[in-house]
Amino acid sequence: MIDWKHITAAIGHTTQSRFELADATPISGGCINQAWRIEGRGGARYFVKLNDANKLTMFEAEHAGLNAIAATRTVRVPQPIAHGTASEHAFLVLEYLDLQSSGDARLLGEQLAALHRTQALQFGFPQDNTIGETPQRNTWASDWISFWREHRLGFQLDLAARNGHGGNLQELGHKLMERLPEFFDGCQPQPSLLHGDLWGGNHAFTPDGTPVLFDPAPYYGDREADLAMTELFGGFDQNFYAAYRAAWPLHEGYATRKILYNLYHTLNHANMFGGGYARQAEGMMRRLLG
Repeated sequence: MIDWKHITAAIGHTTQSRFELADATPISGGCINQAWRIEGRGGARYFVKLNDANKLTMFEAEHAGLNAIAATRTVRVPQPIAHGTASEHAFLVLEYLDLQSSGDARLLGEQLAALHRTQALQFGFPQDNTIGETPQRNTWASDWISFWREHRLGFQLDLAARNGHGGNLQELGHKLMERLPEFFDGCQPQPSLLHGDLWGGNHAFTPDGTPVLFDPAPYYGDREADLAMTELFGGFDQNFYAAYRAAWPLHEGYATRKILYNLYHTLNHANMFGGGYARQAEGMMRRLLG
């Protein structure tokens, strides 16, 4: 049973306005959380994510990540309203937005470049978060290559070993980590604020065409990592890429580094779902090492 009384009370506490639940409708599409659209008697609507109570830290991190992106005033994200636990569930309440698949892709490219111009002194983030259901460590580091080696590739390879993915995957992975500096010859990444999980399913548009990003896993890192992931599962509209490059051209060598950056997400999929992702990761490593 979902404890809607507790959740609606949290909404009322945050908004300083009593919220009486009139309707709760499940929304399909997510593979990690339950998703609901709820509506109050006064017409107010919210988007609610639910998971097991022990997943509260995941929602706390998402709440913080959305606030961090919103604070840049560069690209729209759903406003986080409340989070907490209600009986056996952890919950996250967000602003409800009517979204569609098409809109101003060029504006999205410009806004993402503006988001990436929000920078920090080091690589990382004030708190850890998750990429899918996998923990994502964001311990601050002054050196990007060390950060990527330890907190991204190394973390996923260690997890893969615990999940039974050994042999060639581990051998190739450790060779690649030794050679990481070769991929950054003449390139000095700066710590830009990233969405962190920017595949096609995590962006949409309001009816007037305004871009919206959601489900972030943010940290300060090389902006190319965000761009790379946009190409991982089918890619974004070409106007998006043209506008981003016009606003902030990419460094030479991006075509190779994007394989390196997407290797992280492919390894994560191997760890979450198994299947052919481990073989795909091995193929990516061979391309990089070659």
